[in-house]
Amino acid sequence: MNALRIALYQPDIPGNTGTILRLAACLGLSVDIIEPAGFDLSDRNLKRAGMDYIAAVTLTRHVSWERFQAWRAETGKRLVLASTKAAEPYTRFSYRADDILLFGRESAGVPDHVHDRADARILIPMAPGQRSLNIAMATAMIVGEAMRQTDAF
Repeated sequence: MNALRIALYQPDIPGNTGTILRLAACLGLSVDIIEPAGFDLSDRNLKRAGMDYIAAVTLTRHVSWERFQAWRAETGKRLVLASTKAAEPYTRFSYRADDILLFGRESAGVPDHVHDRADARILIPMAPGQRSLNIAMATAMIVGEAMRQTDAF
């Protein structure tokens, strides 16, 4: 199991979460879900997108942001937030093999208090006038770069 982790802050689209869980299973990554999620984690759309890969993921559910932060403090892991408000392109950032890559809600990102607690903030540069990518696509791009830089493949 790779030490790099994916964290999802209160995800609200089960199909995207299922796709991210499938990505994590295939790449040997653990996933943290910071609740409340906008859907029941037994949702059929989550299962359809994740297929039978979900059983292969080490999934940790945190009942709140505060509980996630307490767990993270115990582990000493760095939190890297993907945000459209960030200034540093994800390809210029120097990842560590034990980073937690945090992705916000599809509908609203993360609130300011979460943004402020991140150790680093990165963004995917986009064409002018475009707001954001699908969260599963953004996760795949950033995870791929982090794994490339840390020789995790």
